[in-house]
Amino acid sequence: MELIACNPQVLLERARGALLGLAVGDALGAPAENMKPSEIRAKWGRIEGFVSDDPAGTDDTEYAIFSGLLLARHGSALTVAHVERAWHHWIADLDEGPFRGAGFSERGTLENLRRGLAAPISAQHRHAWSDGLAMRAAPFGVFAAGRPAEAARLVAIDGTVSHDGEGIYGGQAVAAGVAAAMAGGSPASVVSAALSVIPSDSWTARSLRRAVTAA
Repeated sequence: MELIACNPQVLLERARGALLGLAVGDALGAPAENMKPSEIRAKWGRIEGFVSDDPAGTDDTEYAIFSGLLLARHGSALTVAHVERAWHHWIADLDEGPFRGAGFSERGTLENLRRGLAAPISAQHRHAWSDGLAMRAAPFGVFAAGRPAEAARLVAIDGTVSHDGEGIYGGQAVAAGVAAAMAGGSPASVVSAALSVIPSDSWTARSLRRAVTAA
């Protein structure tokens, strides 16, 4: 896929929209996390704005920033060793209490890293399949605008420390989709890009196809 919009200002605005959209969406949804749709409707009706007096993002936004910092430092030369060192330096080796890391996959990863386990063994925990990598995948699509395969390659490197299997595929699908959107792709081409980088018989691919059909 080639860049449709080569204007740097257009790409900058799309990057800003992608990352701010991630953060705003995170803050909008945070109060309703783990609630059933019926519970959300009963409490707020349809959520169309912030429902908290002090809206804030969660670990989803924080880890997206973490991944963005890795890309700013290493770019396409990013390695698993870079990612693992950053987990230790910025998170695991800091004495911030047992729940630093927030999400289930992050907690499992931090526990393994603190036990001295290295990637990919650090990703061998009960939640390696989770959406934790997908939540921080947008920066890879922004960085590799118009290059879904490169976005998928880089996010898999990041995810090797914390995820495996479907957890990696989810991150790759999001990163590739964002890369296509950054290039001005249509909704159909964004979905196509997401599906192109993951196994067609994976749970992630099947779920994505079902979602498209339902939409």
